[in-house]
Amino acid sequence: MSEIGNWFRSLPLFTRYWFGLSVIFPLAGRFGLLNPRYFILDYAGFIHHFQFWKPITALFYYPLGPSTGFRYLMNLYFLYNYSIRLETGIFTGRPADYLFLLLFNWICIVIVSLLIDMMLLMDSMIMTVVYIWCQLHKDVIVTFWFGIQLKAMYLPWVLFAFQFIMSGGGFDDLIGILVGHLYFFLMFKYPQDFGGRAFLQTPQILYKFFPNQRGMFAGFGQAPTPRRPGGDDENQPRRRYNWGQGHVLGGN
Repeated sequence: MSEIGNWFRSLPLFTRYWFGLSVIFPLAGRFGLLNPRYFILDYAGFIHHFQFWKPITALFYYPLGPSTGFRYLMNLYFLYNYSIRLETGIFTGRPADYLFLLLFNWICIVIVSLLIDMMLLMDSMIMTVVYIWCQLHKDVIVTFWFGIQLKAMYLPWVLFAFQFIMSGGGFDDLIGILVGHLYFFLMFKYPQDFGGRAFLQTPQILYKFFPNQRGMFAGFGQAPTPRRPGGDDENQPRRRYNWGQGHVLGGN
């Protein structure tokens, strides 16, 4: 047990709590410790009955059963791998910025969920971090199941197609892809590729609670380099961004 505790404490801050709560809530519902209907997000309960905790519990809860156990384990796998890679990569030493990423994605998913009556947020939220990592490392070759190799930029769509074929679902994954793309476009693509204004900025209050940490180095790549202002770029050869090295899906 001490080894498990040491491993858990070694996880980055936000990945640690996200992963831990994503284990506790499903198990609590599975063994009847708490009523699952208080975990899921529904419009009537949230708006009319003031059950304001539901957008939070719906993020961590997942119903466990013979037909959902495999998907749940997949979720934990991708949460663990790709949240760690973001938090210890491009967001190394910048916990407030990573928290803002999670908050922005979560708020967007909650809004969509209330509009379309989507009761569980885990699938979509995990897909957002997978999508963002894959966009930051789009040319890295990852290995999917059965030895299939593909560029990282295609991985979210393969996961969506896999879920659609296996269970006829995948809509939650599609929501995650769209929300992840919204964050990536507003935070990176639009201001740095098209020279537009930065629509997303981490609120200063988050820096007060989670200040930047100096002397830490990214392990999984860096953000794309901003374009130079002015018109000199037209006379310069086009450059490729250095997204950094990635890791094969499922590798160490």
